[in-house]
Amino acid sequence: MFKWAQQQLANVAGTKEPIYGPEAIQSVAVEAETTPYTELTRDDLKWQAMTSTSVETQSFYLMADNGQLGFAQVIYSNVAGIHTTCQFNCKLFSFDSSKPHLWCSTQLTNPDFSEDKSSFFADDCAVELSEDGTTYTIKSMNDDRAIVNLTIKRAGPGFQVGKTGKTLFGTDLKNPWGTMRHAFWPRCTAEGTISTKEGPVDFKGKATYIMALQGMKPHHAAAKWNFVDFQGPTYTAVVMNFTTPPSYGSTEVTIGGIVKDGEIVMANCKSTVTHTKSKSDGENGWPEPETIKYTWTGTTKDGKPVEASLEGALEKRLDRIDVMAEVPGFVKQIVSSAAGTKPYIYQYYPQQKLTLKIKVDGQEVSEQGTVFAESTFISE
Repeated sequence: MFKWAQQQLANVAGTKEPIYGPEAIQSVAVEAETTPYTELTRDDLKWQAMTSTSVETQSFYLMADNGQLGFAQVIYSNVAGIHTTCQFNCKLFSFDSSKPHLWCSTQLTNPDFSEDKSSFFADDCAVELSEDGTTYTIKSMNDDRAIVNLTIKRAGPGFQVGKTGKTLFGTDLKNPWGTMRHAFWPRCTAEGTISTKEGPVDFKGKATYIMALQGMKPHHAAAKWNFVDFQGPTYTAVVMNFTTPPSYGSTEVTIGGIVKDGEIVMANCKSTVTHTKSKSDGENGWPEPETIKYTWTGTTKDGKPVEASLEGALEKRLDRIDVMAEVPGFVKQIVSSAAGTKPYIYQYYPQQKLTLKIKVDGQEVSEQGTVFAESTFISE
């Protein structure tokens, strides 16, 4: 009962959670042992719009053929079932150190969903999934610094690992008090523009779409994150990795997948992320990665062994985001009261293309591609 009371206090006040240990988390890797991945259907892309503390996102990573890098995202957040807030975020990265990145984050009014919860609407904003479940249109006019008109079409199948894609948190895992889920469209084509004060920016090229649900406080679920999105001529490879705080045994959960046009090559929870070289960030003490290695190990759906690796220098970071300086007030309220929380996101887009080495059934190929990588540190 005391632990339950502590958990309730932590839920409402943002206080530090007690140590439950690794038995209070069931990684999605447990499901993936018997069902490595599930191909997504339209039903898997519905908003949950939970009535308890949660953060739900649809994120689109945009890699244009002209070299431009962009990002568009809807955040739907609920604080303790009392307050719901929605935000539209858009970022245009600058590769010119004398020119800042364009970052627009707007609180949305009158948020709503389509009847089947597959599309999102708000004043001057819509993210709609097509009837056939293969295409998103993203339109936003809520900030005249970045007017968004994009179409993202799935080129390879989408997946979630395991049957549900969910990692569960709680001392009674049949009735978990928290969840974490990711669903991926790794390989997409993008068309359209983000129009700025300087004119329209063409985003014809490649894209990755991720739908995520953190059905609990974000800083309770994860202490650090790693993400990579490799886009090559034939293959797309992604890894999403998080490590829980000590309250859940500093448990590591890693989701990885490799997709090509029309086909999932492999996906499961056996990928790895290694920061092969780091340096201490003088401003906050976090070990900022300089070189990194990702691996994928699994089988195709017909049982052929797959091994792949991607490694190299991340080069000069593209951006470092002090999350507490950037996030909307409602997230700040959740996080700031938690002692020892200092979230920073490091973003990289190496200008030297990196090489994905992939071996399928003994046949090895190497492919150069563009890489977007993120490392996030939240708490010790």
